[in-house]
Amino acid sequence: MCRSDVKQAVLAKNDDLAASLREDLTRQGVTVVNLLSSPGSGKTELLGRVLARAVERDVPVAALTADLATENDAVRLARSGAPVQQVLTDGLCHLEARQVRGHLEGWLPADTAVLFVENVGNLVCPASYDLGETLRIVLMAVTEGEDKPLKYPTAFGSAHLVVITKTDLAEAAGFDEAAFLANLQRVNPGVETVRSCARTGDGVDTLLAHTLAARHAAPPHRPPLAPHPHGHHHTAAATTAP
Repeated sequence: MCRSDVKQAVLAKNDDLAASLREDLTRQGVTVVNLLSSPGSGKTELLGRVLARAVERDVPVAALTADLATENDAVRLARSGAPVQQVLTDGLCHLEARQVRGHLEGWLPADTAVLFVENVGNLVCPASYDLGETLRIVLMAVTEGEDKPLKYPTAFGSAHLVVITKTDLAEAAGFDEAAFLANLQRVNPGVETVRSCARTGDGVDTLLAHTLAARHAAPPHRPPLAPHPHGHHHTAAATTAP
């Protein structure tokens, strides 16, 4: 069996496990949100603010956060008051559905409405793995460059929602938002964006509103590389032509 065949078999097995997990969690009334980004995007800090806002509003939320090592992010997120569990991948650069299921067993509170899964900081491998999510959100800091969607079309092309983070640094970083949005639309036409700043709280309520809306209906946007259940694809978006 060639390397490509092995990869497809691994992804197919993961998709089957993810579908089963999604069915089980849906029956329990749990909506899963998969958060993807590069390292240093500010994902953890923003998620902490969203969790804290949900707790303030008596919305039962929980979070799994994944890293190769340390439980630092779980400690940070737990300050929100929400139940949090760390997933240590022991060198694996992404989460898989089997890991998510394994960490939920015996831990996830019965009344959980939304489970946030903070994936490993990486825009390559995590983009190919369905985790049983209903909503896939890709985050990018203004310091990362306007052409990021073109460099990582699978990640951005599979997003139901894209969040621009650290907007308070946009002017200092020389971030060209119009160019970023144009590039994003080339790989994921029609996808909505949310501007956010964890420091000021900008975008926190909007992001929480999107996640709560996903509990009652399918995401309004279907990306060209839509993650399951609308169809999971493992090829890059053919949108690099000018």
